[in-house]
Amino acid sequence: MANENGTQQAYEIIIVGAGPAGQTAALYAGRSRIPTLVLEKGIPGGQLWNTAEVEDYPGFEHIMGPDLADKLQKHAEKFGATFETGVEVTSISLDGDDRVVRTSDGREFRAPAVIVTAGGDARKLGVPGENELAGKGVSYCAVCDGAFFEGADIAVVGGGDSAVEEGTFLTRYGRKVYVVHRRDAYRAQPILVEQMRATGKVDEVMNSVVDEIHGSDGKVSHITLRDVETGEQRDLPVNAVFPFVGFTPHSDIFDPDLAVRIELDESGHIVTDQAMRTSVPGIFAAGDVRAQFIRQITNAVGDATTAALAANQYVEHLKHERSKQTA
Repeated sequence: MANENGTQQAYEIIIVGAGPAGQTAALYAGRSRIPTLVLEKGIPGGQLWNTAEVEDYPGFEHIMGPDLADKLQKHAEKFGATFETGVEVTSISLDGDDRVVRTSDGREFRAPAVIVTAGGDARKLGVPGENELAGKGVSYCAVCDGAFFEGADIAVVGGGDSAVEEGTFLTRYGRKVYVVHRRDAYRAQPILVEQMRATGKVDEVMNSVVDEIHGSDGKVSHITLRDVETGEQRDLPVNAVFPFVGFTPHSDIFDPDLAVRIELDESGHIVTDQAMRTSVPGIFAAGDVRAQFIRQITNAVGDATTAALAANQYVEHLKHERSKQTA
């Protein structure tokens, strides 16, 4: 319920982001009968809308990403959480016991606890064909999509730990894996490079960048490579392209005073403890925005479950302390 200046005071938990983590946090907060608001700038489901097929979510041998997003959303809504979409969060700040969330449309929402499930984005190559063929051979998750390319020729783009590790993983499925790197040496740990080379299935394409991704019949057919030293271009037939050139978490939504108190790792992910508590009381994080070993739907929903129950515990403790002060 809004007060005279339009400030929202009715909620006890605000969730920022409605991907699988946000939807799950909303489900558990709603089941706990905690007044909960979820703010999402896009469509509930997050990156699931860019995932054509999911085969690694327990209970579903095969499901389309958008269909899973819809099921998660309906399940969350069943327990009474309020969702507002098309709303971009611009800052999170503190005001006493309130965590204050401001949005791009000028509104302000307050709650004792905030769960940040804002996710992030895989850094893109920014070349023609990448967006058009996303989910049709262009993927940013080897664990998610590698099995779809059994016996195929696969290109992995990048030279850091992630690119080398994911390239090694993809040798389980691909007939040949091409690792394309713009430099003449990897940034990845030497032991990871050794493990990749030991598979015998990797062709290293050094000093090269992808200029374009081409498709045929709606699927990736080949890529155009350019030698960064000579400028010479050539086409390489592949069935899939996996760019691993970095991941940008949406952890830049805290106001300056709060940002200096929120602990981030070297990549900008939010650091939490095992209860998904951040370095600031009352602020929790789950999903891809959180520092963790791997980013999958399954661990996003598991961490979000923990975050919601921990946030509920925090809110109840705060109520108890307030009641003692007024007794």
